[in-house]
Amino acid sequence: MARALEQARAAAANGEVPVGAVLVRDRQLLAEGHNLTVTAGDPTAHAEIVVLRKGGVVMGDWRLTETTLYVTLEPCAMCAGAVVLARVPQVVYATPDPKAGMVGSLGNLLQEPRLNHRATVRHGVLAEAASRLLKAFFEERR
Repeated sequence: MARALEQARAAAANGEVPVGAVLVRDRQLLAEGHNLTVTAGDPTAHAEIVVLRKGGVVMGDWRLTETTLYVTLEPCAMCAGAVVLARVPQVVYATPDPKAGMVGSLGNLLQEPRLNHRATVRHGVLAEAASRLLKAFFEERR
């Protein structure tokens, strides 16, 4: 999770909402990234999507089984949907997103029994640091 937090700091330094993510398999880093929505002019360039795309290239497969996605902010509906489609079995996020989070706050797509894949979820790892970074970013913008 510390590496994801580093990515979030890099995002903030580039004027992006400070969300970072990493994808790990067997304790090996497969991919890392951060939000690029502003930089790329792409509303889908959330940290999770960036990392899932990179992970697919590294693994040579769209199925990202046996991986863990670490992210600093609870994934939104788009990102949670991408996690389901990529078959990521475990997601660990730092801090909840009460306005857009779909892994517990507003709903839980990752554990929706009607979908074809479910992921285990853990949260709260480095939550205070991730929350502080987000709050500072938005306070500076106001």
